[in-house]
Amino acid sequence: MTAGLVALVSLVAFEYIAVAIAMPVVARELGGLHLYGLAFSGAMAAAVVGTVLGGRWADLRGPSAPLWSGAAAFIAGLVLAGAAQSMEMLIAGRLVQGFGGALVSVALYVVVARVYPEESHPKIFSLFATAWVVPSMVGPAIVGLVVDTLGWRWVFLSVPVLTVIAGLMLLRGLAGQPVTGGQAEPAPGLARKVGWAMLTAVGAGLMQYGSDGRFLLLVVGLVVLLVALPRLLPAGTLRAARGLPSVVALRGLATGAFFAAEVIIPLMLINERGLSPLLAGFALTGGALTWSFASWLQGREVFSRRTNLFGGSVAIALGIMFMGAVTFDGVPVALAYPAWIVTGFGMGLVYPTLSVLTLELSSPGEEGVNSSALQVGESVFSVVAVAITSALFVAADSGYWAVYAATLLMALAGLWVAPRFQTARVAAPAVAHMS
Repeated sequence: MTAGLVALVSLVAFEYIAVAIAMPVVARELGGLHLYGLAFSGAMAAAVVGTVLGGRWADLRGPSAPLWSGAAAFIAGLVLAGAAQSMEMLIAGRLVQGFGGALVSVALYVVVARVYPEESHPKIFSLFATAWVVPSMVGPAIVGLVVDTLGWRWVFLSVPVLTVIAGLMLLRGLAGQPVTGGQAEPAPGLARKVGWAMLTAVGAGLMQYGSDGRFLLLVVGLVVLLVALPRLLPAGTLRAARGLPSVVALRGLATGAFFAAEVIIPLMLINERGLSPLLAGFALTGGALTWSFASWLQGREVFSRRTNLFGGSVAIALGIMFMGAVTFDGVPVALAYPAWIVTGFGMGLVYPTLSVLTLELSSPGEEGVNSSALQVGESVFSVVAVAITSALFVAADSGYWAVYAATLLMALAGLWVAPRFQTARVAAPAVAHMS
């Protein structure tokens, strides 16, 4: 069962990375460069809806139905994209794939909650974190080899076979486990909540499209998100209220700061500091390795959860600050390597600890909806962080310093939020606006 869980997480993560690497070749061959951004934003929008729907579905009927439906949709989307004869057909496949992958991701959290004893959760989420990090290390080389030898279509068409194998392992492991059934009555307002999810996806897409200097789109997208996103998160998330809201807020701040800072690292090291793409890539690899190592430490509960969150947040802030210093010519470029090693270590402590706390702070029958809130918050906060820092980069005339100043502020905000979690179980439903 554990092998099947980790394999599915790895495949979803690998496909996410693989598509980003292969998409320039895909868009050029299909003549769809003008639709390049939609191939990503469309999948993201479908994933937000899938995450919200999957969380409630898993709570209501158990995780099996959304898990296997999501796996089927993930496979169907990959096959459709791999067989695409036009960019529009490929985008349709990406929509189905993104929706299915989101159903799988949130259902797996509920499987962990229902099957594994609570003391095992840190180890399982440590494995999940590693399953996301490892593809970022080996994925680029594998994808490059596949594209150069077999063609880009096999980036999509090879994964369904592996998904079926992983699914069979998981199916065998789940036999006889308590993963069927859920709440007797559905919560009211699910259709409305899915509507808010669609509006959230629209707002995130507008911010993404406005990040290249179209500031009106950026502002409109942000306003839409301020209206829609709170409907999908625990009440008080945007002000980091104590308990589950602060857990969701910290996940968003940490991942947003990390990914917005990481996106610009290769560009900065290559264009400003004169490193080769290979040497620039080593900086990211170092962060991925320490993320995996710190996740392993978290899984063995070497430190307390408070230490993981506070110490990890300190490490993220310090690493981003040091990487920001590398943007200045007088600072040795070699500082980039330890800087991102420290940042990755901090993420490895923070990220899986927040997954554990989400289940711990969920009342029975709320694991799915709270896990979906955690993942929606992470995704949308990351989109907002990347969009805003990209806009600052453009406004500052390729100002790398502006990106790192903004992400450092996010990391420092995370440092303030980190101590605000609580470990006692909540007694009442944690997500607002359910009706």
